[in-house]
Amino acid sequence: MTDALELDALWEDFRRAVNMTSQELAARLRVRDADGTAEPPPGEAGTPTGQHVLAILQKRRTDLTDDDIRVMYRVVDTVAAQADPENEPEAEDTGRRHRLMAIGHDPLRA
Repeated sequence: MTDALELDALWEDFRRAVNMTSQELAARLRVRDADGTAEPPPGEAGTPTGQHVLAILQKRRTDLTDDDIRVMYRVVDTVAAQADPENEPEAEDTGRRHRLMAIGHDPLRA
């Protein structure tokens, strides 16, 4: 497990990277999986990582598991890798934006 200082820093980095609320992320995951015929059940919509991020957003820091911490590091790293100043997000870059939104980061808010 991560020590307290490292966990505090990760928690802050994760909360900064995930700039969507749990309600926004849940809605985004449902929209992403909707195929026009039926909306998936809330607990099954979206990617496993997106669902895990949603679960983390609904937890207190003291309730995090080792698996949660691994996902948090992955999300922070993914968002940081996409934050290239020369590659600022544009409204037309919907594919990239939607991939990031599936893990709780809307690049147009950053």
